Amino acid sequence: MKTGPGREFVSMTRQYRFAAAHRLHSDRLSAEDNRRVFGKCNNPNGHGHNYVLSVTVRGAIDPSTARVTDPGTLDRIVTETVLDRFDHRDLNLDPGFAGRVTTGENLVRFIWDLLVTKIPGGELEKIGLVETRDNYFEYAGEHET
Repeated sequence: MKTGPGREFVSMTRQYRFAAAHRLHSDRLSAEDNRRVFGKCNNPNGHGHNYVLSVTVRGAIDPSTARVTDPGTLDRIVTETVLDRFDHRDLNLDPGFAGRVTTGENLVRFIWDLLVTKIPGGELEKIGLVETRDNYFEYAGEHET
């Protein structure tokens, strides 16, 4: 998007919360390598996180509503597309992770893919995901350079 005379672009971020379990494990690694690479996160019983998801939408301010997007509609889409799918679930059992390790990096990219075509007004700018106090992941899709 480019700005021009009379066109202002603003980013709006909404936050959402969900709890999910997973086990970090790669079929491409041996059992020993999985334990070495993923440590306690490779526990066969899995472990869980209380995730905080940030969805940022960027766009022109609508002159009639003075908004970039409708927050209620965005909330409904994120709930139906992401929260209902992942909240209180085991991410390893989700078909979208078949053949993928359930890392935060892969989860944030997967959430992007689920939402990128569904944004009501504006465009998806980035997805942020807090997994733990120390782990934050962010993905902004493919952008022109």
